[in-house]
Amino acid sequence: MYQNTIETQLSINGKTLYIYFQKKYPDKPTLVFLHDSLGCVQLWRDFPKKLAEASQCNLLVYDRPGYGKSAPIPTYERPVAYLEEEATVLNELLAHLEIDQAILFGHSDGGSIALITASNYPKRIKAVICEAAHIFVEEVTLKGIREAMEAYTTTDLAVRLQKYHGDKVDTLFKAWTLTWTRDDFRSWNIEKLVSKISCPLLFIQGEADEYGTLEQVFKTIRQVSGRSEHYLIPDIGHTPHKEAPELTLHAAEYFIKSL
Repeated sequence: MYQNTIETQLSINGKTLYIYFQKKYPDKPTLVFLHDSLGCVQLWRDFPKKLAEASQCNLLVYDRPGYGKSAPIPTYERPVAYLEEEATVLNELLAHLEIDQAILFGHSDGGSIALITASNYPKRIKAVICEAAHIFVEEVTLKGIREAMEAYTTTDLAVRLQKYHGDKVDTLFKAWTLTWTRDDFRSWNIEKLVSKISCPLLFIQGEADEYGTLEQVFKTIRQVSGRSEHYLIPDIGHTPHKEAPELTLHAAEYFIKSL
């Protein structure tokens, strides 16, 4: 469908998404990067291209609705199952681009979306690498979010995020923080979905992650039905691909080449 590199906006399920799609290796898998709750394509920096090159995979990176160069979302109000909805959008995007050997690399919210997609839409998913994903709500996560809310009002965090998200910043920040701290979101849990994952899985986490405990890792790898492994990095927080890029790159490359 596409040759070499395409950078554009696509309408998927009525949502306008910015995508960067690099197809260099015929018949090879496509690495699909899924950003976190405040992330975007630009904030991955050069990590996706480095991993795609090292593993000789094609590459897809995209901004979810309301982030980066994608179209704004109309409201910050999200349903409890918003991550499940994003997995549906991802599945439609993969179908549109005719990607049928996807290796999902998801960070934080993106990691949860990767797990949900592998469970609900396994046909196109070859493997999952999730980094600091959540499968249930923990108090440490809510504490980290409340601290981020405080930083948003007392530091230049909003200005720094505006560089990447423009005037969408307030809406996306509220969409993340007000959803996760809502009373009804406490019950969000995808462990039943995780148990249906049959593709190979690598879970990467910093041992000093300020948004989740190692129970997120161990409960995930215990419950998936296929091959699973984990890679824990001492003294590293919530973003291993930024805090320990070489270690994270090496672990992901080794996993991909073992498939």
